[in-house]
Amino acid sequence: MNAFLKGILDGINSVLGNYGWSIMVFTLLIRIVLMPFDYKSRVSMRRMSDLQPQISALQKKYAKDQQKLNQKTSELYRKEHINPLSGCLPLLLSYPILIAMFGAMRAIANEQIVQQVLQIFSNPSQLPQFESWLWVRNIWMPDSPFAACLPDLNTLRQVPSDVWQKFMTADVIATLPGDLAQLTAESFTGNQLMATIQQIYASLSQLAVYQEATSILPGWTFNLLITTFSLMKEFNGLFLLPILSAVSQFAMTKIQPAQPQSSPDSPGASTGKFMTYFFPIFSLWICSSYNGAFALYWVTSNLIAMVQTYFINKIIDRKKADKQIVDAETSIR
Repeated sequence: MNAFLKGILDGINSVLGNYGWSIMVFTLLIRIVLMPFDYKSRVSMRRMSDLQPQISALQKKYAKDQQKLNQKTSELYRKEHINPLSGCLPLLLSYPILIAMFGAMRAIANEQIVQQVLQIFSNPSQLPQFESWLWVRNIWMPDSPFAACLPDLNTLRQVPSDVWQKFMTADVIATLPGDLAQLTAESFTGNQLMATIQQIYASLSQLAVYQEATSILPGWTFNLLITTFSLMKEFNGLFLLPILSAVSQFAMTKIQPAQPQSSPDSPGASTGKFMTYFFPIFSLWICSSYNGAFALYWVTSNLIAMVQTYFINKIIDRKKADKQIVDAETSIR
């Protein structure tokens, strides 16, 4: 599945010529494929939300009898032909596709990172050709003023052995500077891989162009309790995608229909309130620490989902209104 989706993304890029815009189109196509699952899930969630007044009435009536409350709630669900878990099933079915999509993007990012490293070694007097997108200089690095536009050690360590071996052929290795020319295919396997990556990073760090691009502006280091942020001289982005991811994620939680709980103080109700703020914070964190391509996918997916939710709600409202009209006409007859 990963290879299949990677082929689609590469095909879109061959037409558009930019991975940033290609990821947005790719995300749109995936969301269209998953739309039937999203529709079923949101219809189920909406029906559950419409039951909230009746659930609240039961909660008041059986506030002191939890067992009776659970029984009456189950009876209400059966009467309305609603399965409380039906809203989760479509999401579970679509989850493997989203994971495969992430894997496809990760595979392309790994290849791009290794190619950038080779470009630096082949022409150490200037920066490599980046895959940019609007304000992000290199979409395979985080959209942040605290991240350099060139791959760092942590980024290189994320590249698996098979990708290194794909590009580090004997002919390519022979052109590398210094001791790197002594590397072999076995240098990128097993326990030797991390040591080899460290060696590659050490050679990069000796190049003037790399030192310049990864240098820190004096006086712009901020020490927090759990981490340190340093403003890079050749920073990679403006931190807009992480912010947009958090804002869009928070907006998503607000437009989702509220799910009825067996009790206002139930664990489910507390969890719902927690998730309202947890997911935006999580989005901010992961999109600021991961590459700009992933953050762009995250923001695009959220925005498309918001549009889908808006129109799905319109469709549900219209069907509900039509049903009410039909019911009223039937009762008159």
